Amino acid sequence: MKVEQTLSIIKPNAVSDNNIGNIIARFEQEGLRVAALKMVNLSKEKAEGFYIEHRERPFFGSLVSFMTSGPVMLMVLEGERAVDRNREIMGATNPADAEEGTLRKLYAKSLEANAVHGSDSLTSADREVSYFFEKSDVTDRF
Repeated sequence: MKVEQTLSIIKPNAVSDNNIGNIIARFEQEGLRVAALKMVNLSKEKAEGFYIEHRERPFFGSLVSFMTSGPVMLMVLEGERAVDRNREIMGATNPADAEEGTLRKLYAKSLEANAVHGSDSLTSADREVSYFFEKSDVTDRF
């Protein structure tokens, strides 16, 4: 099976609640490897650019405000079926709908403060990884 890379973001609420280690450990326990990692404070412009596909939606301003409210942990996860595995580990976008044991069920505070982001397709993963990381930032052990 082909090894994939995907973007994962630990959102401000999970960072401020000191859940970075718990979340990374879970990804590693599930067979994903961290290929790049950095903590940043997103600027309004960077957050708006990242969520550009949502700019016409009513929640866009609130989402940008939340994502710039504190530091986030940006990660490139790598492994077999990384996109799908990441999404399974995260759980449903709405934590009320997330299965027990998923990251969003464990660490989310609300639909917006749902602890983690993950790319929804290989196409999105390619765009999102390159939005935050240079190719030389990402290690490749596979």
